[in-house]
Formats: sequence, C-alpha cells, structure tokens
Amino acid sequence: MAEIIQRDGTWAFDGSTVRITPGLHRTVPLFRQTYGEIAVPLEAVSGIVHEPERKRGRLRLRLREGADPLLQATGGRLPDAADPYRLSVDVDRSGVAEYVAEEIRRALLLEQIPKEPAKTYLLAGPPVPVSVRSSDGTVSFDGTQVRIDWADTSDRVKRATGPRIIALGDLVQVEWLPNSGYEDGFLRFVTSEAVFSKLPPEKDPYALDLWGSSRRDLLTALVATAVTARLPHPSARTGAYADRPATAPAPSEHHDVLLRRLRELGELHRDGVLTDEEFALTKAAVLRGF
Repeated sequence: MAEIIQRDGTWAFDGSTVRITPGLHRTVPLFRQTYGEIAVPLEAVSGIVHEPERKRGRLRLRLREGADPLLQATGGRLPDAADPYRLSVDVDRSGVAEYVAEEIRRALLLEQIPKEPAKTYLLAGPPVPVSVRSSDGTVSFDGTQVRIDWADTSDRVKRATGPRIIALGDLVQVEWLPNSGYEDGFLRFVTSEAVFSKLPPEKDPYALDLWGSSRRDLLTALVATAVTARLPHPSARTGAYADRPATAPAPSEHHDVLLRRLRELGELHRDGVLTDEEFALTKAAVLRGF
C-alpha cells in the first residue's frame, strides 16, 4: 500500500485502485468535500506526475480520455482547487509523494494499461438521487429524469413555464460552464428538440443561469456528472456526425421544431409574459439557431 496523507486529502494505492479522499480542512473546496471519495481503477489512469516546488508541490493524476464522467461533463473547466485529481503536497512530504507516483507508474507498466481513449466510463460518477440549489433554481436528478424548480429571481419567462421536467431518454447532451465570479456560468440540458436552440441561459427554460455564489453554483457539476454518466458514451458517436448529439432531430424535423418553439413564444407574448422587446430578441435567437 502506497499512501500519502495531507491536509488537502489522502491518496492511497493498493496496486489496482487509487482511492482519493478529500480532506476535511476548511481550505478544501466545498465541491470536493461534497463529491466525496473517488475510487479510480488503474485501467482508468494514463499517468501521474509529482511537481515539487519550494513551499508546496502537487501530485496530478491523469485519466484516460473518456474514462471519467466528471471530466467529460466539466470539460477541464473545474477550478484547480476543486479538481479532485490534484493533491497539494507539503515540501517535507515530497519523498512520499514521489514514492506514491512511482508505485502507480510501475503498476501502469506492469499491467500495460493503454493510453488511448476509453470506450466506456470506468468511473461511476456521483450516486443518485442528487439535488443542488443554485442561484437560478434547484436542479434534481433521480436517475431517470431531471427536474428544475425555478427561483423567485429567475427570469419570468422561465417562471411562467413552471417546473421543467426532462426525461433521461429525451436528453442528448449536458453543457456546463462554471460561474467564475467574474462571468456567469450555466448548466444546460440539451434535448432532441432544443439541440439547435441558442437562447441565452437566463431565458432558456432548459438551462440554469449561474450568477450567484460561485462556491455554491459549482455544485451543479454534480448533477451534470450524474446525468452524463447515464447518457451514451461519446465513443458511441461515429462517422461524420461524431460531434453532434446522437439523437439530434433529422433535418426534415427542424421545421416542426421551429414552429413549435415560435408558437410557445407567441403564447407567452400574447399572455404578457414577454414584452415586445423580449419577444423580438428571443424569437431572433431561435431563428438564428435554425
């Protein structure tokens, strides 16, 4: 057993699994503490590096592309401090950190773990049900459907549509961008009908606009990851349409989808939910998307 215990957390390697446990110190980000312990099978690892520095170094675990739904959902956008695959190492523990890294490297060589992208998720992601309260509302996922309950501060277009319930089978993709504190983020659930819609997050009834506490809004990545883990793996998309959602509507269906979206907007406008300016802007965004 190779193990290193730091204020930032504990990494333990038993020859087949790297077990990452977040620290309980107040400096450990809320996201890592909430995500909890992660068991990384050796077959999901592509490499590990120890980066010693004068005061405090770090260990970085590198995973194979497509192996982890968390990395797939967040797309490398997690802040460094919230990244569970980085461990801050005190200078007096550099020797232990290098020993752990060397043990993992040796096991990778002995087991001949490939470095090419994985064809299936090798980590399970967070358990369900999972629910997170964000600045734009509360989003929940029970393994079969996503539910969004809007906050009182949400845009009135969203509040007028009521709670949004999306079946897992209707989803083709999850898009996530964190709230940086300087720029808003979003969590968008892309369905087969809305795949070409380009509504801004603050008006999109399938998206949470993340503009409040960046510490709290970062937790929406839990839901994004849980949903991503249960969607078809990216390797299932092949050929010329590899970069498009697997269940995107065929071109012949676009016209019907467009008419339906415009009809919904028209009803909101007639009911006084949308002002003339809001209706014009939203309509233009929908048309641009098609």
